[in-house]
Amino acid sequence: MDLVLLIGSGAVGKMTVGQELRKITDFRLFHNHMLLEPVLEVFGYRNGALVDRLRDIVFEEFLKTDYKGMIFTYMWAFDLPSDWDYVERIAKRFEETGGTVYYVELVADQAVRLKRNHTENRLLNKASKRDLNISDDRMIREETKYRLVSREGEIPSPNYLRIDNTNLEPDVVAQMIKEHFHLPDATGIELFNRVKLEPVKEDELTQVHQMQVESFMPLYEIYRDEGSPAIEPFERIQRRAAVPNRRYYFIVKDGARVGVINLGHNDPNEKKVSFISPIFILPKYQNQGLGYVAIRKAFEMFPEVTTWKLETILQEPRNCHLYEKCGFVRVGEEKIINDKMTLIDYEFKKE
Repeated sequence: MDLVLLIGSGAVGKMTVGQELRKITDFRLFHNHMLLEPVLEVFGYRNGALVDRLRDIVFEEFLKTDYKGMIFTYMWAFDLPSDWDYVERIAKRFEETGGTVYYVELVADQAVRLKRNHTENRLLNKASKRDLNISDDRMIREETKYRLVSREGEIPSPNYLRIDNTNLEPDVVAQMIKEHFHLPDATGIELFNRVKLEPVKEDELTQVHQMQVESFMPLYEIYRDEGSPAIEPFERIQRRAAVPNRRYYFIVKDGARVGVINLGHNDPNEKKVSFISPIFILPKYQNQGLGYVAIRKAFEMFPEVTTWKLETILQEPRNCHLYEKCGFVRVGEEKIINDKMTLIDYEFKKE
């Protein structure tokens, strides 16, 4: 896993640039005050040892995830050997995973940074900066006490970039960093981590039925097909749930049930072939990529399945696009249901 280490003096824009960089990559942001502020709130003072311990826990757990990398902000005092040791220790953790550490140093005029010290975004995220007189004085004192800007060639890494962002907007700086180090685009890993498939219990089938009706009714009003899940009786859902090799799952995002997917085969002895029938997302959660994530989650949950099958409405291009994006291809003949609606089959074969 990779690490982007954003370093620089106080109010140079490390957090704000990190926020923008997070938007355009699969890197998550861990800025210095995410732990410092709650520790200050609880203890009333900067308990540095505790902050370090909490950081270690965050690093340890984050390295277990599927993210491409982390953006970490740090005010590095270059004249303190302990800071060099700390940076080296963090870098080693990421490098041991086979990742790369990118060092980005931001520099800006003090007058500009003093203005930035008063910005709304900074004060919103950093409660300890809200006493502006103290915050300004502390920032000036830190620069007097420590050397917070590196000397030329002092950071011995080929992956080092120094940016004077005195007159640059944060999104521009973030794009410069991304392009310079060829960082990967955002791919939806964050959403993948926020979505879960949770098995539906027998006493929850009523909720499945309600969600199914709500999700499919807009399509039924267009096509008026007699086989629509919108008018499927509750008993049909019970029978489907009772099949030994089929199961309903709630599609859950951040704890909310946003849809349902049914997986399996009517033949209890079939292990290599599985159907997705039905899958639906509640209308208020549609067009957020949740169907795609749910299908990819299904693939991951059942690695023994080599062939997945489903059917959809030919006249619904968004549905067709979703399945094709997941790797499905059209197979078989079209099935005309009425003068408005045609069903088509899709199949995904694992290579």
